[in-house]
Amino acid sequence: MTDPTTNKVVVTADRTVSEAEWAKLTKVVDGLGAKAELQRTQGEYKPFVAGGDAITGNGGRCSLGFNVTKGGEPHFLTAGHCTEGISVWSDSSGNVIGENADSSFPGDDYGLVKYTADVARPSEVNLYDGSAQAITGAAEATVGMRVTRSGSTTQVHSGTVTGLDATVNYGNGDIVNGLIQTDVCAEPGDSGGSLFSGSGAVGLTSGGSGDCASGGTTFFQSVTEALSATGTRIG
Repeated sequence: MTDPTTNKVVVTADRTVSEAEWAKLTKVVDGLGAKAELQRTQGEYKPFVAGGDAITGNGGRCSLGFNVTKGGEPHFLTAGHCTEGISVWSDSSGNVIGENADSSFPGDDYGLVKYTADVARPSEVNLYDGSAQAITGAAEATVGMRVTRSGSTTQVHSGTVTGLDATVNYGNGDIVNGLIQTDVCAEPGDSGGSLFSGSGAVGLTSGGSGDCASGGTTFFQSVTEALSATGTRIG
């Protein structure tokens, strides 16, 4: 990275870098002169997975909704129509991170995945601009509420809750009840991603019509309902 205060290129190595690798880095950085600096951190860099990030499996891609815990064990929520077809999940780098623990679709549209990998699981949503929104709890949707959605296809978009308790027929007999309706755009692959208002988790992206070029109507599984049904809590 570049340190804006010194205009230096700062190279940071974590504790897994060996002495031999450190020596090579030192040689390279020294060759850059005063424009570069080498630092070591005592921590270990690991991938972390937050709301809105891509999750993949069995040739498909969805988005992580919110990190939760159940009985003290780490899990995450996503869409049930995702967990109906995929049982083992990987992050965007292809590293396996979890396996299904619960799934409900149709009727409802939530899935619960238990982490099987040691990855950082912050209670936050990826804003796709280098920052994140902390999530401290769940919030009930209300008509007129301003909300934001994060997903792995179209990233971050905002809008308004336009209806509650919607029933949607996705075809093939897949009818889902009790959905939150909004005017926030979404596209395939955003499914399961985070709908939030401030620090409150509101919904999991279920489906809809339109796209982020023309707009559309979208529907979300209530997070409070999913938490109650799975016995989980935000965190």
